[in-house]
Amino acid sequence: MAGKLQKRLAADIKKCGRNRIWLDPNEANEISMANSRFNIRKLIKDGLIIRKAVKMHSRSRVRKNLEAKRKGRHTGIGKRRGTKEARLPSKVIWMRRQRVLRRLLRKYRQQKKIDKHLYHFFYRHAKGNMYKNKRVLVEAIHKMKAEQVKAKTLLEQSEARQEKAK
Repeated sequence: MAGKLQKRLAADIKKCGRNRIWLDPNEANEISMANSRFNIRKLIKDGLIIRKAVKMHSRSRVRKNLEAKRKGRHTGIGKRRGTKEARLPSKVIWMRRQRVLRRLLRKYRQQKKIDKHLYHFFYRHAKGNMYKNKRVLVEAIHKMKAEQVKAKTLLEQSEARQEKAK
């Protein structure tokens, strides 16, 4: 193959692989005459020998696939390699849930919606896995507060009756 030496020298000069060197096919005779680095440098300067650009490695298909995965495609049973626990540990789910519930309880206590005793009661129950989500906890708080109000009114009524009886 003509130009083997020239290709090797050009690759060394341009600091790239031999596959990235382009030799002008119209000037094959002139290129084959060059047998030294000096001559090769001259040909490179003249543009008879060029280092080709790096080929593109497109990520368009990857982006398209990730977009589909965000929509929930390609995530069926056949695509899963790890166990359910490995993919999303139950501990992580538990931690997220506890943080949500505790954040809500702190917020309610700070806003004076619940006193410290109620806060402690619900905190312990949350830790004991009584509330599966925020909605259930909020409902339980409302229910408990309603019961407390009802108990208070009943107590006041009974006290009023006792006072009246005297």
